[in-house]
Amino acid sequence: MKPALKDIVSKSILTPGRGAIDNFTHSLNPYAGCVFGCKYCYVRQMPISLFREQEWGTWVDIKTNAAEVLRKDLAKAKKKGPVTLFMSSSTDPYQPIEVKTRLTRSLLELMLEEMPDFIHLQTRSPLVKRDMDLFKQFGDKIRVSMTIETDKEEVRKAFSPTAPPIPARMSALKELTEAGIMTQATIAPLLPCSREFPEKLKRIAKRVTIDDFWMGDGSGGRRTGKLGVEEIYKQLGLEKWYNPTAYKVVLKMLREEFQDTGIEIGVSKSGFSPE
Repeated sequence: MKPALKDIVSKSILTPGRGAIDNFTHSLNPYAGCVFGCKYCYVRQMPISLFREQEWGTWVDIKTNAAEVLRKDLAKAKKKGPVTLFMSSSTDPYQPIEVKTRLTRSLLELMLEEMPDFIHLQTRSPLVKRDMDLFKQFGDKIRVSMTIETDKEEVRKAFSPTAPPIPARMSALKELTEAGIMTQATIAPLLPCSREFPEKLKRIAKRVTIDDFWMGDGSGGRRTGKLGVEEIYKQLGLEKWYNPTAYKVVLKMLREEFQDTGIEIGVSKSGFSPE
């Protein structure tokens, strides 16, 4: 089924960083809605989804004037101090419609002119490779982070069947890393994975951060609980993974694998703080 697309005009594009991204000054969302429609997405329990007639994952609003508004918002924000951006907190900046609109690319091009202090670009789409030429121009002002919540495709399909396959994400992240771009693999939220997961990540990223429902949904796991995610774990026979201590096992595996490699490992609500 094709998603319902709508062009909208926004009064502002930068939102003050709060909650899970409070280590950034602002979030930047070029779209509202996300067709990846992950079953565990905390945005499902936020007003933007709860008060919409269409189901989350079936609609996308395109902020057609985003670049124009961003120029104004950046100028205003810079007057108050350093500007560090999390792009994006409630949508994916590289979901399929970006191929046609090139909206995210237009924002990056503008930011090369009106350079913020730091950009953390979060996605789960291999389309991010398209803008490698721009990332190189940002140098150390940008980090490209790929969400890789598991290395098991059968698990990915159970929780986010319309999201890009894990192998494609890993391949894209590897290309970016080898191109000299600052990268991060974000295990968020942690889903059941294999013992080989840390070894696979070791070859493709410069940093790894791990997150789970209890740390990352902005409510200590309550939003996730309302989504019926636990039932998916039970259907897979993996209910032991649905608890707030599971991440510690994977974190230990990561630290054992990455010791003395120079690759940073961390636990955070939104990834590493900007440097």
